[in-house]
Amino acid sequence: MNRFLASGLLAASLAVAAPVAAQDTIRFAVTDIDGLEALQREMGPFKEAFEAASGLKVEFFPVSGRTVAVEAMAADQVDFVLTGPAEYVVFNARLDAQPVVTFSRPDYYSTVVVLDDSPVKAPADLKGAKISFGEIGSTSQHLGPVDLLAKAGLTYAVDYEPVFLKRNVAMEALISGEIAAIGLNRTHIEQLTEKFPDQKLRVVVKGEQLPDDILLASPKVSPEVIETVRKTFAEQGEALLAAVTSTEENAKYIGGSFNATVTDADYDVVRKMYENIGIKEFTEFVGQ
Repeated sequence: MNRFLASGLLAASLAVAAPVAAQDTIRFAVTDIDGLEALQREMGPFKEAFEAASGLKVEFFPVSGRTVAVEAMAADQVDFVLTGPAEYVVFNARLDAQPVVTFSRPDYYSTVVVLDDSPVKAPADLKGAKISFGEIGSTSQHLGPVDLLAKAGLTYAVDYEPVFLKRNVAMEALISGEIAAIGLNRTHIEQLTEKFPDQKLRVVVKGEQLPDDILLASPKVSPEVIETVRKTFAEQGEALLAAVTSTEENAKYIGGSFNATVTDADYDVVRKMYENIGIKEFTEFVGQ
C-alpha cells in the first residue's frame, strides 16, 4: 500500500477514534438501589439516554446504602451520587460534595397520622405519647415529621417518645394502641391503606413540599464535566425524565422535573431538621 495512502488512512482512523478516546467517563451511584443488577435494571434506560444526550460515558458504581456511597466518594471511587436531601447535607459537610441537579418528586411531603377514631385532634394532643418514625435519618419519614411536631411546639425525645418501627409493624402497633401516631410520607399512607383496608388513617399534621432528591458531584470532578451534566439535564430534561420513569423503582419521579440551578442554600431547611433532633454537626448519618 502507498505509504502516503496508509498514513492518510491512519490519520482518518485516529480522527474518528479521537472523540471516543477523549470521552469522559463518570462513575455513578444511587444510594437507595442496592447492588449492580438492580442498578442496571432500574437506571439502565436513564444511562442510555444520558450518554446519548451528553456525550459522557456512565459507569455504574453499586453501593449498599448511603454510608458506603459517601466512603466511596471519599476514596475517589465515585463521581456522582443520586441521593436524598438528608444524605446530601452529610455529603456536603463531610466531603464538600456539590449539588448539580435535583430530581423532583411530586407530592413529596411528610405527615403525622393517627387512626381515624383516635382522640388525637392536634399535634399538642401527642404530648407524652409514643410516636413511630420510619428509617432513622430519612428526610420524609423521620426528620420531616419531627420538624412538623417541632413547629407545633413539641420537643423531640422530650415531649414524646420516638421509636423506629418498620411500616407494617408500626401500623399494627397503632391498631393495638402501643403507639399513638406514625410519621411518614404521602406514598406510605397509600401503601398502609392498601395493606390494611379495614383501617382508616387520619392526618393530624401535613408538611409542605420537601426538598428534592439530588444528584451531587465529588469535589474532584472538573467544573467542565459538571457543567456538561447540568446543561444536559437543562436541555434534555423531557427525554431524560421519560427514561428515568420508565422503570418501576423510579415511579416516584413521574410528573416531576429536573432543576439544574439548585444551590446548597436550598438545603438549609434540612439542616434545620437535623437541629430539631439535636444534631448541629452534619458529618455523620443519623443512626450510623
